[in-house]
Amino acid sequence: MATLTMTTHLSGGLPIELAFSAGAMIALAATVLLVGAAAAPARLPWTLFFAAWLVAGSAGVAIGLVQVFVPDAADGHWIARSSIVGRAVGNVRQPNHLATLLLWSAVAVVPLMETAAVRRHRAAGAAMCALFTLMLFGIVLSGSRTGLVGVVTLVAWGLFDRRLSRASRGLLLAAPLVCLVSWLLLGWLSSLLDTGALGASTRLGESQDYSSGRWSIWRDTLVLIARNPWLGVGFGEFNFAWTLTPFPDRNTQFFDHTHNLPLHLAVELGIPLALLVLGLLAWGLWQAFSRSRRVDGSEGVARRAALVMVLLMALHSQLEYPLWYAHFLLPTAFMWGLCLGAGAPVAASDEAPPPRWPIMVGAAMVIAAVVVLIDYRRVVVIFSPPAGAAALEERIADGQRSWFFAHHADYAAATTAERPVDALAAFKRAPHHLLDTRLMIAWAQALAQSGDVDRARYIAARLREFRNPGAEEFFAPCKDAALQPPPFQCEPPQRLYTWRDFR
Repeated sequence: MATLTMTTHLSGGLPIELAFSAGAMIALAATVLLVGAAAAPARLPWTLFFAAWLVAGSAGVAIGLVQVFVPDAADGHWIARSSIVGRAVGNVRQPNHLATLLLWSAVAVVPLMETAAVRRHRAAGAAMCALFTLMLFGIVLSGSRTGLVGVVTLVAWGLFDRRLSRASRGLLLAAPLVCLVSWLLLGWLSSLLDTGALGASTRLGESQDYSSGRWSIWRDTLVLIARNPWLGVGFGEFNFAWTLTPFPDRNTQFFDHTHNLPLHLAVELGIPLALLVLGLLAWGLWQAFSRSRRVDGSEGVARRAALVMVLLMALHSQLEYPLWYAHFLLPTAFMWGLCLGAGAPVAASDEAPPPRWPIMVGAAMVIAAVVVLIDYRRVVVIFSPPAGAAALEERIADGQRSWFFAHHADYAAATTAERPVDALAAFKRAPHHLLDTRLMIAWAQALAQSGDVDRARYIAARLREFRNPGAEEFFAPCKDAALQPPPFQCEPPQRLYTWRDFR
């Protein structure tokens, strides 16, 4: 996959900075998977690993409670403000993302329940049950229907894993009842406190609109696949190709992903390569399943818990694109590695020193993270300048020299130039990240000012399909019949272009 990103760049599509960034992240995920697979069971601190997920989940629920019941206390720094009234989004800022985090945290309860320490102390077992309930309440608080579908996975685990203790299986099988009680409790609290907390429960009761959202983007994706069946539109180029392809009935939001992993692979890589990648992923899941089943005892429960976490991510990936976020991709890769490493012979490893390469890789990743953070700050100052910052033009010029994030600086250059044609070079990179209203207006104006009027008309025609309020001023002159000749954005293009004509 990392090689594919560079191939897309060399074919004249994805800019080198975006190809380098995506390829590096894929290579990093593969490395993390290998580290997980190499982890020796005798040395891996299972309890600390899963306890960390409980800490993260508890923090997410606490933040969600603030966002729903005392939203004014969310300062936007330590606690993110929810963009959806009455629904918890946590500091991951999306209800579905918070729900997946809490599902992982709920799964983490089970291997801790199976430890000898918890089994010996009834109070510890009660605490684990309380934490499991808290995570499910947080899922309901988010109003995520994807999260509730994930609860079914917990039930399936409880039904089919006969090696779990009776307490753990009972907890998993009770998950739907806990969610129902949580939903009723949320409604009662909402009426008692006179808040908008029912935003979550209202969302859960909504019917799906099959004419909008994911369904419309899936419909358009199938059209693009039919037009580019063999090689696809190129890795990372879905938004570019979709935005610049005529879709009169398109969804009015700007999508940079198909919200379905198989469809996304098919539209960007082409059907043959997508089938190969999906086949390898399916084989990897089967290997993780079969290997984790071979391990007994508390270690086996921990391995199977990691497998359930991976399956939850696979489920989420059918409706969104969580693996495009590093905070989901890297943990998923590590847990997948844990499953693939299950059942490895360890007889001699207890006396042998642990391999040093995972430590070296970890140190290298920490250093790389610091380097990337420093590089990212070069573009952050463009949009959030500190006191005494340099002039905007200087900040943009420095940001355009960024290794990973130059496209953000190009966006700023393209959308802030007094004459967009003066920033024409910025449109070589910026549109390949995310085309939105401001960028499309600036791009059309830059092309028109450079004399490329017909291609400018084509971009304006695509922008008109989004029916975005932010473009009303741009198209306002088209209502004035006295303007002769009419501005370029008011006329259709004289020839039919494709998205490839703009790469």
